[in-house]
Amino acid sequence: MARRFVGLTDDPARREQDHNNPKDWKQRTFATEDEARRWMKELLEDPEFETGAGDRGWRYGYTYTIRPWTRE
Repeated sequence: MARRFVGLTDDPARREQDHNNPKDWKQRTFATEDEARRWMKELLEDPEFETGAGDRGWRYGYTYTIRPWTRE
């Protein structure tokens, strides 16, 4: 099973670059922080997903598959 990373940010372009521009980068926009946190919590209930310390905001959520060359 592939591991997937999930995170929140206010600067998705920077975070995508920080994570080495994953080819399967997906993002979505949130209207409220509560909505963003609920989305992330739901994904993290799936053992396929993990996150790291370093959320920088909440306006955008993103996911990608963790590869040897990506940085979480």
